[in-house]
Amino acid sequence: MNPAAIGRLAGRRVVVTGAARGIGAEIARTFAAEGASVAVLDLLLDEATIIAKEIDGLAVGTDLSDAEATRVAMTAAIAHLGGIDILVNNAGVLKFSPLLDIDIEDWDLTFDVNVRAMLVTTQVAAKRMIADGTGGKIVNMASMGGKLGAPNQAHYAASKGAVISLTQVAAMELGPHQINVNCICPGYVLTEMGAATRTQAMIDAWSAKSPLGRLGCPGDVAKMALFLASADSDYCTGQAMNVTGGMMMQ
Repeated sequence: MNPAAIGRLAGRRVVVTGAARGIGAEIARTFAAEGASVAVLDLLLDEATIIAKEIDGLAVGTDLSDAEATRVAMTAAIAHLGGIDILVNNAGVLKFSPLLDIDIEDWDLTFDVNVRAMLVTTQVAAKRMIADGTGGKIVNMASMGGKLGAPNQAHYAASKGAVISLTQVAAMELGPHQINVNCICPGYVLTEMGAATRTQAMIDAWSAKSPLGRLGCPGDVAKMALFLASADSDYCTGQAMNVTGGMMMQ
């Protein structure tokens, strides 16, 4: 028997945004391995296509900073899947700048991608879930920074704080339709791209902040996403789940 046929997400239809690389790609792989049919939405269509071919899924190119393009891409992905059971809002941008030097265009782009796109995808997905009467799961990517903030990341931290609040309100309003909405707050996660820009001294310093003595990897976050997308979390909604290796405890 095909293991995917009896996986934790067997038969589930999933859209993952920002899944061309890093955490999003690992979530797409993990969900597909658990039996889900996955559509990957990303600005980087060539890279998204590689991931989609790997998992026998669908790649849809879209600029998530464009609200209408995002709506069109989501609608197309859901039509291809024949419906939607799970939405993972993973896409995000991060630019570093001191508070007093933040460029307004960078502020707007950060909120357009990190928050507004999440609202649009949630609206499209939830309306279909409600119309089909199937319920569903929505998993949003927030950040430890959305709870603590960090120097030179005011726009990013503020956007991730907004993600947490959006998650809570969505959980309240969509709960009566049996749609669970939660978010994940990763700490320092070392992706392949990030590893190329981090010195060993930086990695060691960040690792020392965790009682576990290491940074996170994309798989650590993907496993939490899997829990929140599966039936195991059916009585969990409106939560901001830390995946920080103990760097943040609450």
